Amino acid sequence: MLLAEANQTSEVTFILLRFSEFPDLQVPLFLVFLTIYTVTAVRNLSMILIIRINPKLHTPMYFFLSHLSFIDFCYSTTVTPKLLENLVMEDRTISFTGCITQFFLACIFVAAETFMLAVMSYDRFVTVCHPLLYTVIMSQKLCASLVAGTYTWGIVSSLTLTYFVLALSFCGSNVINNFVCEHSAIVSVSCSDPSVSQMLCFIIAIFDEVSSLFIILSTYISIFVTVMKMPSTGGRQKAFSTCTSHLTAITIFHGTVLFLYCVPNSKNSWLIVKVGSVFYTVVIPMLNPLIYSLRNKDVKESFRKLMNHPTLFC
Repeated sequence: MLLAEANQTSEVTFILLRFSEFPDLQVPLFLVFLTIYTVTAVRNLSMILIIRINPKLHTPMYFFLSHLSFIDFCYSTTVTPKLLENLVMEDRTISFTGCITQFFLACIFVAAETFMLAVMSYDRFVTVCHPLLYTVIMSQKLCASLVAGTYTWGIVSSLTLTYFVLALSFCGSNVINNFVCEHSAIVSVSCSDPSVSQMLCFIIAIFDEVSSLFIILSTYISIFVTVMKMPSTGGRQKAFSTCTSHLTAITIFHGTVLFLYCVPNSKNSWLIVKVGSVFYTVVIPMLNPLIYSLRNKDVKESFRKLMNHPTLFC
């Protein structure tokens, strides 16, 4: 019986509806998303390369930033190519294996990014509140452990969610009203009871969001208190400027997540969910490297040198 069920599941295919409500916009949307993905890939890979080859950027802050760029690149690559294919191809199907693989990888990178931003807020906290002990506290061992922890939790949570999705059975119409295989869209077309999988997804999502926001808020409250105690205005401005880019990235990321959580579950909300999902999965990975390089003189200067003299750092 289990073998027959496994064979039946392996033959299941899903249809991704993408933005089928707007047939005249398929080509323009393809060009927009292709441009966004190209910028995302170039900027994130450039950020990783610049940080790796420039000795001035071999610090904990840039170490974490390089991993954030890696996560953003992988997340975008997990979702966007299939979206581009579905916008220009008549065949909008995706195999069960392909859908589950996309879901599994996307879960890893979402969870990893959530806690990578929290780790980066801790780095900012040590920089501002304990500057004299920064190199002692943010040792290579601690930095490596923090990064390994974010990836480990991403893999563990993704494996758990994927296991319970695989326990569901699918039959009849498997039309996913989205452009990506995300949890709520997959379980909505299941013909078995998805309550356990939905509850588990809810618990993991709440844990990720609450725990990461707790770390971020507690560190930035400490940073704010420390900065306000500084006697000079110049010192306060410099301290705040070191946190501006990170705060912007946090606001965009968690603001989008909380917005999607607050969208009511109704037929009329699917378009809002799609637009929010596009921003969450496609646009944010493009914005992060732009945000961190916009106000960072070291990154901008390194990027300019790399473009003008590719062999300069070799």
